Amino acid sequence: CAEFPGLSYLAKTPERALKNMMKLVEEVVEDMQANGEEVPEPLSEKTYSGKVMARLPPEQHGSLGKESAESGVSLNRYVSSKLS
Repeated sequence: CAEFPGLSYLAKTPERALKNMMKLVEEVVEDMQANGEEVPEPLSEKTYSGKVMARLPPEQHGSLGKESAESGVSLNRYVSSKLS
């Protein structure tokens, strides 16, 4: 469960582990709410803008710029294709 990286649950089958992990998360959320703690937003409910800012060394930025120009696409499109 990415929202709670410290939690885990081992079981004999994946189905049993998932069922018990879901129960464990429910209990942790209830406990956090009872203590006035902020509960992480579920990743399944997050929305993304499609924008990612990344810092690169100038040499790498230049190299990617040249490669994208040689490929005939924008740097943004080129980097997006490299990431997929």
